[in-house]
Amino acid sequence: MLVLIALSILHIAAIILLLVATIDNAWWVSPTMSTDVWGRWVLTNNKWNLTDLPSNYETDYLQAVQATSVLACIFSIIALFVFIAELFTLPKGRRFTISGVFQVLACLFIMIAASIYTDRFHVNEKSLGNYGHSFILAWIAFGLTFISSIVYFVLRKK
Repeated sequence: MLVLIALSILHIAAIILLLVATIDNAWWVSPTMSTDVWGRWVLTNNKWNLTDLPSNYETDYLQAVQATSVLACIFSIIALFVFIAELFTLPKGRRFTISGVFQVLACLFIMIAASIYTDRFHVNEKSLGNYGHSFILAWIAFGLTFISSIVYFVLRKK
């Protein structure tokens, strides 16, 4: 029972990190600018103003990052509901397989989003800023979703 509570807390923490990483505006930051996968916030006259992303951003890669980060959130939330449903409906030995698959998909999607962002954006701007907390949270969420998916598959046998 304690393992299931710990797994639920781990899963909810991963969902929160995925949502913050996807929604918050800090994938790339500098003192006067903050960029996420949706827009760029620029500090002018001591006010933050939302602007479009630069035209040098490759839209295909940007849309891939947006789509995969949203899909990671969706699949992780679905995995939580499937986990609860499997807990009460399926017999031992068949539990947690579907929720483990959904969590593996969420893990892969957030890894793809963060990897594309790392490879394609801000490559030549290293001196102009740093990766922000949303980017770091995306990688931490990758680790948490990976661990929880492994635990789901291990618990399937018990």
